[in-house]
Amino acid sequence: MERDGAGAVAVVTIDREEALNALDVATLTELRDRLREVGGDSAVRAVVLTGAGEKAFAAGADIKYMSGLDAEQAKAWGALGHETTAALESMPKPAIAAINGFALGGGCELALACDLRYASARAKLGQPEINLAIVPGWGGTQRLTRVCGIGVAKDLIFTGRTVDAGEALRIGLINEIADPVLERALEVAHSLAAKSAGALALAKRLVNMAPDALDAEAREFGELFDSADAKEGLAAFVEKRPPRFTAR
Repeated sequence: MERDGAGAVAVVTIDREEALNALDVATLTELRDRLREVGGDSAVRAVVLTGAGEKAFAAGADIKYMSGLDAEQAKAWGALGHETTAALESMPKPAIAAINGFALGGGCELALACDLRYASARAKLGQPEINLAIVPGWGGTQRLTRVCGIGVAKDLIFTGRTVDAGEALRIGLINEIADPVLERALEVAHSLAAKSAGALALAKRLVNMAPDALDAEAREFGELFDSADAKEGLAAFVEKRPPRFTAR
């Protein structure tokens, strides 16, 4: 975590560049803790979340780790993801995603938990979990629907396809394409940091009051990990081969 300028804006960086900032347990736990820290720091008026390097915001969760989980372990993994996205969504200050490359799976879910999303022209976003016979488990089914509408959410979640920055802008998944994206995100963050903190906190809380089904998503995401198809999909990804799904 870094403070920008006078300290009113905190920049939190997902720093696992050698793995395209893929989220393993250690990285996700540290990210959750840093977000909780800045969320509770009254000196911080806005937060920018980005990824290390130029290739990825966060390429997703660590599939090799996930491939060994049973249902109960997957629920715990999902809970950690929900704690992290909730830290972004519930902090009483604006959270801005600076998407500098791939934002897939859990990476896309982190971006969706932010209030505003700015992306580089080279960014790629998506929820490809269905290709592993699982579903988004860190809030993606609910937040993608809120942000883009149910039709777009079903398209991206059912197909698992990836969209480029231009399509992401057209469907409302991002607010703007900008390069350099971190510079633009910081510009917006500083403009928000100059506004009334109390009014912004209330505005964020009121906008986020819409009912959702995050608890159901967290529970049923974990239960999928006991299915034969999920075990096959995760194993096939790790082994770099096409999956052979059998469920009917």
